[in-house]
Amino acid sequence: MSYKFNIVTTFCLLSKLSLNLQSKDKTIKMGLFDNFFKGADKEENSIKINWVALTDKAQLEEILKISMTKPVLIFKHSTRCGISRMVLKNFESDYDIPETEIDMYFLDLLEYRTLSQDISEKFKVMHQSPQVLVIKNGKAIYNDSHHSITVEAIKEVMVK
Repeated sequence: MSYKFNIVTTFCLLSKLSLNLQSKDKTIKMGLFDNFFKGADKEENSIKINWVALTDKAQLEEILKISMTKPVLIFKHSTRCGISRMVLKNFESDYDIPETEIDMYFLDLLEYRTLSQDISEKFKVMHQSPQVLVIKNGKAIYNDSHHSITVEAIKEVMVK
């Protein structure tokens, strides 16, 4: 039993390495288990998300400015939560919105807890995890969490 626990624990820790994050000074590209559990019949999405790592409160002002010309999405993710990981993986798998239509920010909740609280206060949404917010014209026009996070819901709110 201990042996299985160690394999599962190791897999869970390593599976969080399948993120593409960008920040101003570096790009982190990881994909250790990207193809490990993909079904043979599932068509791979050709659009990759170029996440911008949300790591600093000053970026919230940048998001406000950008949102005046195009929507901005913030994905708040807990790297230790299996549900959050599954929701993120499904979202990334289904994602097909062109990069020119929306900017994508990724917040690691465990690393930046206070920044998550700042987002909740600034955009007047209750904190949840995982959670997606769409910011347009300086306001959160959409937020959802857990299994309600879908690419289709994001597309619908973008056209309103």
